[in-house]
Amino acid sequence: MKKTVIDAADIRILCALQQHGPLSKMKLSELVNLSPTPCWVRFNRLRQAGLIRGYHADIALDHIANASKVVVTVSLKAHQKAAFERFERYINQVDEIIECIATGGGMDYVLKVVAPSLDAFQQVIEGLLAPELGVERYMTYITTREVKSTQLNLACLMTDKSR
Repeated sequence: MKKTVIDAADIRILCALQQHGPLSKMKLSELVNLSPTPCWVRFNRLRQAGLIRGYHADIALDHIANASKVVVTVSLKAHQKAAFERFERYINQVDEIIECIATGGGMDYVLKVVAPSLDAFQQVIEGLLAPELGVERYMTYITTREVKSTQLNLACLMTDKSR
């Protein structure tokens, strides 16, 4: 995938949007220390390049509902493209699975699952064990408390500290 070239001003814009969500032209320009028109031109370029995928509220779920949060690692029996595609299609249809990453190494996938109860979580697992999905093994890790949950600090990612 071709990378979009961005500079320090673009990073400031992305960081401001990441921290504050949608902003007016004036507020964004104030936060990133650019005049409004050039700032808005940069914002539109970043959006058109697909760097801004949307805005999301950080909901304090524990204040409104009890939920079981579980990390699940999954290894498939078959390692052909069709098996991975079939599994991923299924995962994308399950609302309780809020995150899925494909990994190299011992397991093929790491899932984050949020369900209203452990019984509801068990139903998600039973769905994963359907024969056509080809799960060979899985491990579950019940979340006891959330230690850190944050957005990536883009400025740290964009600077190479090894130089």
